[in-house]
Amino acid sequence: MEKRVLFKSAWLPWVLIAPQMAVILVFFFWPAAQALYQSVLQQDAFGTSTEFVGLENFKRLFEDPSYLASFYTTALFSALVAVLGLSIALLLAVMANRVGRGAGIYKTLLIWPYATAPVVAGVLWLMLFASPYGVLAYTLRDLGFNWDHVLNGNHAMALIVMAAVWKQISYNFLFFLAGLQSIPQSLIEAATIDGASPWRRFWTIVFPLLSPTTFFLLVINVVYAFFETFAIVDAATHGGPGKDTSILVYKVYYDGFKAMDINGSAAQSVVLMVIVVALTVIQFRFVEKKVNY
Repeated sequence: MEKRVLFKSAWLPWVLIAPQMAVILVFFFWPAAQALYQSVLQQDAFGTSTEFVGLENFKRLFEDPSYLASFYTTALFSALVAVLGLSIALLLAVMANRVGRGAGIYKTLLIWPYATAPVVAGVLWLMLFASPYGVLAYTLRDLGFNWDHVLNGNHAMALIVMAAVWKQISYNFLFFLAGLQSIPQSLIEAATIDGASPWRRFWTIVFPLLSPTTFFLLVINVVYAFFETFAIVDAATHGGPGKDTSILVYKVYYDGFKAMDINGSAAQSVVLMVIVVALTVIQFRFVEKKVNY
């Protein structure tokens, strides 16, 4: 039987949700409405003249080869961040779940990166690979590998992927560890008695029971890769070399604040919002069917 909370006053529920609704209206709906409004206008950099142009800004965007190339860059970056971030975090969570002595220290060290600001994560990894004195760049050079993220687009992409994965891995780790600890040990013990190997126990029992957690983290990581990695890209590569690491969210900033194309930038933000909403709907529509609750 479903239990429902009843309030004596009709206005009390509205008062309780008013602060959160105010935050959503001010920081989400209002900026989204402003971006949508500006995307159909053409203004100069100082806002002294305004002209309604309809969908002209969107048409100009999809005729720009550099903007179309940023779709591929964003898709590659997002896929790498989501897949690597979830895979490594799951591996670390499984290992942490087996640790006996010193488990608290081990888990604490894995959680720390999440407290780091994205821009700090970008600068940290940039310094590790900075030529010629970065620790990792120096090591790679000794091994005969000439690392150069300033001129090599693949190296630059690898740099921001590593920084983004490292920044998000603690968040994924926490949820995976909580999911592992919620699995009844009786199921694992029964499979062990039946002779199932550790690998088979993981794929037939543990991983299916983690599917709700995995699905949730997949959605979160895709949104993270699309929106929250701007500071990492800006601090580490500035979208370079050339436009090889200019993901969609960075291009919105670059065109709006550096190229001073305010209305084109607004149109890009609308397109980006539509893409993320569509991806989220697709995930809930098709991927969620494979989730076992």
